[in-house]
Amino acid sequence: MPGTDVTDLLGFDHLLDDEERMIRKTVRSFVADKVRPHIREWFDQGISPRELAPEMGALGLLGMHLTGYGCTGSSAVAYGLACLELEAGDSGLRSFVSVQGSLSMFSIWKYGSEQQKREWLPRLAAGTAIGCFGLTEPDFGSNPAGMRTRAVRDGDDWVLTGTKMWITNGSVADVATVWARTEDGIRGFLVPRGTPGFAASDVPHKLSLRASTTSELTLDEVRLPADAMLPGAAGLSGPLGCLDEARFGIVWGALGAARDCLEATLDYAGTRVQFDRPISGFQLTQAKLADCALEYHKGLLLALHLGRLKDAGTLNPEQVSLGKLNNVREAIEIARTCRTILGGSGITLEYPVLRHANNLESVLTYEGTSEVHQLTIGRALTGVSAFK
Repeated sequence: MPGTDVTDLLGFDHLLDDEERMIRKTVRSFVADKVRPHIREWFDQGISPRELAPEMGALGLLGMHLTGYGCTGSSAVAYGLACLELEAGDSGLRSFVSVQGSLSMFSIWKYGSEQQKREWLPRLAAGTAIGCFGLTEPDFGSNPAGMRTRAVRDGDDWVLTGTKMWITNGSVADVATVWARTEDGIRGFLVPRGTPGFAASDVPHKLSLRASTTSELTLDEVRLPADAMLPGAAGLSGPLGCLDEARFGIVWGALGAARDCLEATLDYAGTRVQFDRPISGFQLTQAKLADCALEYHKGLLLALHLGRLKDAGTLNPEQVSLGKLNNVREAIEIARTCRTILGGSGITLEYPVLRHANNLESVLTYEGTSEVHQLTIGRALTGVSAFK
């Protein structure tokens, strides 16, 4: 009896329109041609392939859910499907696209001046420039309100001093959106590469997201003109609004890693023989596969529902937290379970499973840890904040 396609066990395709299916097919083909032949080497050597940025820009993947300035204005669901296919290749690839489009570009698109938008968005959309997003600090991750980076007025200029940590794309970025504390609250600033006093160094010896650039940013009395500030963002609502955009992509992206694990494991289990039969025929193996497929498809339906809400303009942050908490948590459990089916083979880069599991350890933490999302949901349920 032929196996059922794990990607469509519930007839999910029928819930998508022709354009959404076309975008998914295009991104899947890009990953198959440009990423899969090289991803093991990139991960093993810690290489982040910047040369893919213009190719992704040509496909319209960078800032694809934004409108104008060279952006394609795709639907939220189409963007989510693209994230899923990208992360099926590697979480680092989806992280690049998320940071470029949902953090760097969105911060400029949503809060920037017309001059800032015209200067940066077309190049960022084309992938000829790369952006990063400097919010997290060494001592302030889940509590960005405690940030120490400061911006002080000096005549018509701003002078920024501080440190940002765990910044995706940091050392390869042409422009950084940096959030700093001012006398009037937290504000965002655009810091171009090469600005005196601004430096970025890569985080060494990573065991996760090895095919992604992760950096520390240092700002030592970085002097910026007045028009470097994002005029439309005041207070924490600015950076948090950007994070909600990125988290939405993670809701979908984590499922791509889960699907890739499940597909690789189904293929392995059908050919790996023990006790004179393929291990796919054993009850315990089938139980594991069934549970993985169940959680994967539940996650797909949740992601699609949130995508339709976002396209309708009714998605709220608590709903994004529900999606991120569930789908990343289940994706990493799927990866770990699949590793047990592969046995010793599961710890090598010949198969994608442990690479995805290692990557998902980071995805579980960034853009809000699972605990933070639990407390966000708890606050929505009880009306009481447990953060303080």
